[in-house]
Amino acid sequence: MRDIKQTGLFNRFLNGVERGGNKLPHPVTIFMILSLAVIVISEIAAKTNLTVSYYDAKAKADATVTAISLMNAEGLRYMFTSATKNFTGFAPLGTVLVAMLGVGVAEKTGLIGAALKKVVLGTPKKLITAVVILMGVMSNVASDAGYVVLVPLGAIVFLSFNRHPLAGLAAAFAGVSAGFSANLLLGTLDPLLSGITNEALKVGGYDFTILPTANYYFMFVSTFLLTALGVLVTEKIVEPRLGEYKGPHLIESMEVTTEEKKGLKWAGISLLVFSAAMLFLTVPGDALLRVPVEGEAVGSLKLFIGKGLVPTIMLFFLIPGVAFGVASGTIKNDKDVVHGMSAAMASMGGYLVLAFAAAQFVAYFGYSKLGIILAVGGANFLESIGFVGLPLILAFIVVAALINLFIGSASAKWGIMAPIFVPMLLRLGITPEFTQLAYRIGDSTTNIISPLMSYFAVIVTFAQKYDEDTGIGTLISSMLPYSIVFLAGWTVMLIIWYMTGLPIGPDAFMR
Repeated sequence: MRDIKQTGLFNRFLNGVERGGNKLPHPVTIFMILSLAVIVISEIAAKTNLTVSYYDAKAKADATVTAISLMNAEGLRYMFTSATKNFTGFAPLGTVLVAMLGVGVAEKTGLIGAALKKVVLGTPKKLITAVVILMGVMSNVASDAGYVVLVPLGAIVFLSFNRHPLAGLAAAFAGVSAGFSANLLLGTLDPLLSGITNEALKVGGYDFTILPTANYYFMFVSTFLLTALGVLVTEKIVEPRLGEYKGPHLIESMEVTTEEKKGLKWAGISLLVFSAAMLFLTVPGDALLRVPVEGEAVGSLKLFIGKGLVPTIMLFFLIPGVAFGVASGTIKNDKDVVHGMSAAMASMGGYLVLAFAAAQFVAYFGYSKLGIILAVGGANFLESIGFVGLPLILAFIVVAALINLFIGSASAKWGIMAPIFVPMLLRLGITPEFTQLAYRIGDSTTNIISPLMSYFAVIVTFAQKYDEDTGIGTLISSMLPYSIVFLAGWTVMLIIWYMTGLPIGPDAFMR
């Protein structure tokens, strides 16, 4: 474990967070303890008949939720009979393992190392942090792919520049997760949230809707803001705290050999062929991967985007990985390909154990309804405070950020909160587009400091590859500066935008 020498006030605070966090038991043990806590609390909440009522815009219906106990016969049966399903249905599990099949081959054959050396030789050192963060922010177009691909690659890229790999991992994680709502392009989140907002407007008796592009201008500019803030935090706070990296270096030489050049050439050709094939399968209106829509000339890609991206990512690495290996001589036969896949799976053993424990905790939290009760209770409390105008929006951002620590799904939280806040703020002169935008800021910025975030365990596993002593405290202390700076900077940008009255999207304003 590295020595911590920084003595500034903020650094002392972060050092305390890290030391305290790392003194905690192993993450697997922590999730088991939390699961036990949920079991006990669920019994107390059920005995006191803890109940909340709200309109769920996602389900388009009134809902009443009462705490459910896990300490009775039904709860006991649930815990025993659902354990396997909780594990196999844990959202990040399949995503990580399937993607790693392709990534493992690309890494084992040497493709990733050779490609990174090529990138290193052609990229100015001063720009690499910005590139890693920007790629992370942009990755949300591909849903959760950034967690599986970009976060570990961020560590390798930094290491190839003789910089601390955990700083690269933190920078990529900040871009992917804390910058989840920002993008230069419209993503799947935009129509999802706007649809819930429109349902909330119906609940409030308003006969108009907002467009999926409602926050586009603001989020476009946010991409550059978060990239700049991420560079500042990485190079001025996170990397100095980590100190000099003394662990294993995965790339021993920065020279691209003749065999690697040949391999890169054929990997590039195979990638172009694969990309052309995917365009043929997705772009035309009647493409094979589009689901026909009755009455529409253009089929839907929703099913492919929701379930087909992970296998696509696997093939994106697997095909050029095999091409590189054959051309460079690192692959002699099919056994070498399988060996690369097997090595990738073997490296995920620790994550599988952690995922099992985390899956049980998340499942218990959902079954007991404690997460929804906390979310609705927090929203109702903010409504009762009686703030108006900008102060209310700022308080709303903070509440959304805090609720995000308990419920990770952006759509689930917005389905609960939108029917309360969209009509309420509209009556106070704040547009639903603005309310939705404020929610997206709070929802994104605290992803990286919540152990309940589904990919948190994955990131810990990636970090332990470079420092086996890395624990929850190390990761949270590294990510907390990003969370604070992103939340503050994004909020200041919102205030300036509010004062100037600029549109936040096409025909979308704040007031």
